[in-house]
Amino acid sequence: MADAVVVGAGHNGLVAANMLADAGWDVEVLEAQPEPGGAVRSDRGVHPDYVSDLCSAFYPLGVASPAMRALDLERHGLRWRHAPAVLAHPLPDGRCAVLERDRDATAANLEALGSGDGAAWLRLCALWDEMGEDVLRALFTPFPPIRAALPLAVSARRAGGLRAVRSLLTPVRTLGEQEFTGPGGRLLLAGSALHTDMFPESTAGSVFAWLLAMIGQRHGWPVPEGGAGELTAALVRRLESRGGRVRCDTPVASVVVRDGRALGVRTASGEPVRAVKAVLADVSAPALYGGLVGWADLPGALRADMRRFDWDHATFKVDWALSGPVPWSSPDAARAGTVHLSPGMAALTDYSAHLATGRVPSEPFALLGQMTTADPARSPAGTESVWAYTHVPHRVRADAGPDGITGGWDERERTAMAERLENVVERLAPGFRARITGRRVTAPPAFQDHDANLVNGALNGGTALIHQQLVFRPVPGLGRAETPIAGLYLASASAHPGGGVHGACGANAARAALAHAGPGGRVLTPALNALGRLLAP
Repeated sequence: MADAVVVGAGHNGLVAANMLADAGWDVEVLEAQPEPGGAVRSDRGVHPDYVSDLCSAFYPLGVASPAMRALDLERHGLRWRHAPAVLAHPLPDGRCAVLERDRDATAANLEALGSGDGAAWLRLCALWDEMGEDVLRALFTPFPPIRAALPLAVSARRAGGLRAVRSLLTPVRTLGEQEFTGPGGRLLLAGSALHTDMFPESTAGSVFAWLLAMIGQRHGWPVPEGGAGELTAALVRRLESRGGRVRCDTPVASVVVRDGRALGVRTASGEPVRAVKAVLADVSAPALYGGLVGWADLPGALRADMRRFDWDHATFKVDWALSGPVPWSSPDAARAGTVHLSPGMAALTDYSAHLATGRVPSEPFALLGQMTTADPARSPAGTESVWAYTHVPHRVRADAGPDGITGGWDERERTAMAERLENVVERLAPGFRARITGRRVTAPPAFQDHDANLVNGALNGGTALIHQQLVFRPVPGLGRAETPIAGLYLASASAHPGGGVHGACGANAARAALAHAGPGGRVLTPALNALGRLLAP
């Protein structure tokens, strides 16, 4: 018996468990996989001398998030490492846009690619100076962000008021064309927006692009020394130091509900695990509603809402062990931890159109990570541990390329798509293939083997588009961690504020559980549920 049972030892579940343990609760975390971490794990599966991250790799939101910073994981063995440059976008003509941790250096690089673009970049930095920290506080706290709203409104007014807000709500293509004359600034922003399932033409894409780029400018996009699993290990060590427990190889089959309240869970082996105060579910919304909790215990409208739940795009990823650094034609690309690969804005739009119409892109936009460049501990000196991923449709209707990929993802299709991705790298780094000494291909269905939340490699727990954010996440309501079941909280990326390794979803669930267990908590959940039904009848 525990005060709280957390289902899932992904980073959100571990953040929630740590916060509850800090409050003096007895906490037990149940994880289906043989090891904790979910998408935040690493191994030596590509080559025994190389550390490769299974899913996530760089953590700008992790170092910027108030929830993660408050845990002080550096005291529990976490060490952040940085590449010499944050982000690069090499161009076919050999030039390269580079995001540095020094804003003046970034501005100088962009100025060389377009007259006036250095000053334009510094204007975006000034906007961050005025309101960036207030945006982070508002974004990473429970919705609606009542305490954060007034400071954000004041800083937004100082930054330009509605004009500044309008700029951030525009599509990233529009913002890039309005602010920059050359390709550099446009591509740094557009590539950052495409870390989600937003398109260059998506409304509000500029918010995420600006947020991610400015966090890189201020904090960098660091990696844990020794691999992504070291971030998870620090979370586990911290939890255990406070008396919390993590049990792996323990899948949960159901949440036990009686009279509208969660009493605990039942494992796949039939073991009941009692939760005196709360159950927190670090699982996707579709896995919780109609899965761990049957429809008989849920409002009828929720079933209809879940049929409309939108996943973000599927993912295809390749890890490589290289005998030497990536031989970039643009030398500046060799300095960056993350490299965006696309010929230009038109190609990004074509790629997005292929995804929107169910076609496997013929010219994939790829995110590439140079892990040894960021952390020399990842592979032997003079070598490089590298990965790249791109998005593909969940349901493939056609292949825009020449290989006839159907979405069956058999060995032929996996090989064809991996070679398509390698072609993208080879064009910008001739000789890349000759340096490959090991390769691992992860097609969409295989992501669920690492983490059941990553359905077909949907990395963000559901679309980042505005129709499933804020009060619409995961369904129309309040955008909070509370569920229709008293004592049960959604703690995964399917909850506000969504995907990214920032821990806010877990932190918000922990705060809700603590608030409901305190004075007045008996009436808080029914009141919130009633308000949610009023807003989304």
